[in-house]
Amino acid sequence: MKHSSRKLLLRILGQGAAFLLLAGVLSTWLWSRDRAEDRTLTLPLGPEQLRGRLIKVESGQLYSARKGKPVSFEVMVREMKKARLVHVGETHDNLDMHEMQFRIIEALYRQDPNLAIGLEQVTVDLQPVLDRWVAGELDEESFLREIKWYVTWSFNYGYYRKIFDFAREHRLPIFALNAPRNLITRVRMQGYEALSEEEKQIIPPLDLNNKEHRLLIRTIFESEEIPPQMKGANLDSMFEALYRAQVAWDETMGRNAVRAAEATGRRVVVLAGSGHMLYGLGLNLRARLLSSLPQVTIIGVQLAEGKSLKVSRGLADFVYGVKAKDYPAYPAVSVNLKKVDGLNNLVVAARPIEPLARAAGLEKGDVILSVDGKEVFEVNDFRMILAGFTWGEEVKIKVLRNGEVLTLDLNLDPSLLKGKNG
Repeated sequence: MKHSSRKLLLRILGQGAAFLLLAGVLSTWLWSRDRAEDRTLTLPLGPEQLRGRLIKVESGQLYSARKGKPVSFEVMVREMKKARLVHVGETHDNLDMHEMQFRIIEALYRQDPNLAIGLEQVTVDLQPVLDRWVAGELDEESFLREIKWYVTWSFNYGYYRKIFDFAREHRLPIFALNAPRNLITRVRMQGYEALSEEEKQIIPPLDLNNKEHRLLIRTIFESEEIPPQMKGANLDSMFEALYRAQVAWDETMGRNAVRAAEATGRRVVVLAGSGHMLYGLGLNLRARLLSSLPQVTIIGVQLAEGKSLKVSRGLADFVYGVKAKDYPAYPAVSVNLKKVDGLNNLVVAARPIEPLARAAGLEKGDVILSVDGKEVFEVNDFRMILAGFTWGEEVKIKVLRNGEVLTLDLNLDPSLLKGKNG
């Protein structure tokens, strides 16, 4: 299976209408390739005594990577008892990894209910909405609208629903860890000094000189099939831009996780893309430099059918294998939409490159009149409606094109995804 971060690379580095900006981090997706080793996961990084030492990971098995042997879930939870920061990585569209996150939260709550959750998925300016959710003041639909879930994050809420519901049921504080997207964009494009003094209170100073972290991110960057338009003399500058964004995320989230733990006295479970945690060099490193709070990191890796995967024992404290799926649990339909002066309706900003939207026949300039019979005027609402459908279903999208009203059939057929990453 192809590593899916090439598409993410386009999103991060691309400019103009052809690409979506800053949808996540390059290293978030740890798809295994059809081979016994993945260079990204076998780097000589992490604790000195573990460098060059590998462990073979199999699907459905949990390992103490530091000890180099399988362990039960119960043993892992017992060994976490003293940790105040529990970093649990994810591949955002892998439901099995979110199930593991939920199991860990549930088990740690039973061990000690003095627990909180920190989220990459929500930016700090939206903290009041999280507080209202935990307090029970919002139903799910209102929550998704107020937090603008499908604009600020975009991955189907179904991946996270059990976690949010558990937090509200048990009144566990949820902390937004991430920086607003516009600030990350400015750091990426112009550098840290482009931020105002007030904005620098949100994103701390960036340490861009950590050689091991740079090696990790550069390895991921160079492991991908770099699109032709990104090759040549500008490749290094593109990497530096990406690296600034990556470090800005890590510095911000690491600091906010520490602040949450210290301010509340609670253990904090941090949920973020695995690329922010590999080898203890991302947000977990930033947290360790700021505080002596004990911490632990758990990473999941995806494996192709019938395959095992060798990974470095320095990758994380605990590693588990997940069988890779042919397609994600929830359909993801990507349409670049914009607002136009004088028009309430949404307009398709560019012809879709994502297979499902492309097969529906959407074209640049189409005016969206309705989705599933409902008028939509905001991007979040458009995506919320689509998120309510599952594989095998069909969505009617009515558009205005060149003065003619057309009804397009958006078929959520997973076979349309075949070869999309090839």
